[in-house]
Amino acid sequence: MKQHLTVVVVEQNQERAFAIVDALKESGDADVIVIDSVSGLARKIATHSPDIVLIDIDNPSRDMLEELTVASGPMERPVAMFVSGAAGGLAQDAVEAGMSAYVVDGLKADRIKPIMDIAIARFQVLRQMRVELEETRRALEERKLIDRAKGLLMKAKGLQEDEAYALLRKTAMNQNRRVADVAEALVTASGLLS
Repeated sequence: MKQHLTVVVVEQNQERAFAIVDALKESGDADVIVIDSVSGLARKIATHSPDIVLIDIDNPSRDMLEELTVASGPMERPVAMFVSGAAGGLAQDAVEAGMSAYVVDGLKADRIKPIMDIAIARFQVLRQMRVELEETRRALEERKLIDRAKGLLMKAKGLQEDEAYALLRKTAMNQNRRVADVAEALVTASGLLS
């Protein structure tokens, strides 16, 4: 866990909220903001821009889980949800929705720090995977675009594949642009001319 955290706790029970705040203060340097109502939750969380969100709910329904997921922004920050008891297939739904942790048997003071550490670590791993996946998708799309541009050059100029790529590369270098950008311009221009 980093040195200083801003933690938003979503807890409707005032007594439990105080216990959570005390446990968080004891576990390290943290600014703790308690939100005691789920209405307008997304706006309230965004206002504080927390490092992590802890949600303590007795028995969430699927609708409530979906609403809390959207409001807490699990793709933007780690979110740990604490529930009182096992609630059907909600654990899987929570994980699929991006929750970093879904803890059954409620939020207990002695478990807060280790669960937060795990939620943060899991979030960072998943974020890195999302970044790598997006980079891979972008590279694949660029490769497809370059292949289409090479095909156009091969057909229009009677070039071999390596010659077409060399022409794309040379043009990109001369224009101080990326090969994928030159390929995209060529494919777009070809689409306008046909």
